[in-house]
Amino acid sequence: MIGNKIGHRLDPYLYYVFKKILGEHGNPNFFTLMGFFATLAASFLIIKGFWFIAGLAIILSGLFDLFDGVVARKFGKVTALGGFLDSVLDRYSDLFLLLALLIYYLRKGEPDLVILTSFVSMGTILIPYVRAKAEALQVPCTIGLMERAERIILLSIGTLFQWMEPILWILAVLTHFTVLQRIYYVWKKLRKC
Repeated sequence: MIGNKIGHRLDPYLYYVFKKILGEHGNPNFFTLMGFFATLAASFLIIKGFWFIAGLAIILSGLFDLFDGVVARKFGKVTALGGFLDSVLDRYSDLFLLLALLIYYLRKGEPDLVILTSFVSMGTILIPYVRAKAEALQVPCTIGLMERAERIILLSIGTLFQWMEPILWILAVLTHFTVLQRIYYVWKKLRKC
């Protein structure tokens, strides 16, 4: 939803910041990898119970995720391989964060939160799957209330303020709502064919 509303309108501002710090050179795949490693760090910190620092690492990973696209577009380095790598590492990043929560709650002996996190994991992985399947059927499908940006923002809020249980409930409902939104959208489009 945020991605659809804002699109690439932040590009000039992010590019300005990037250019001031690093100049005219950049590799989008470097930022993709740095975002992934920031997520791994956040996952480790969640497992150890360092919630606030984990939240900062999640925000850092989100910033790297913004910069990889800006660098690719502004420097003319948009490639199929870069897009593929970004998409795959985004999925790994999403699931590593949720796996860290699962491990944390398993160690704490909180089975209800393990089940809740598992349900969130299902919705999280189904959102991009439905999009990929729709696009394989030639139906562009970027609609939805709970895309990756929204999930990252909520997870960072949950870790920074230690509000993870209510955030997980929100994610559990809204990720599956988004999946159903996309299924309905694709169903309507394919019925017209």
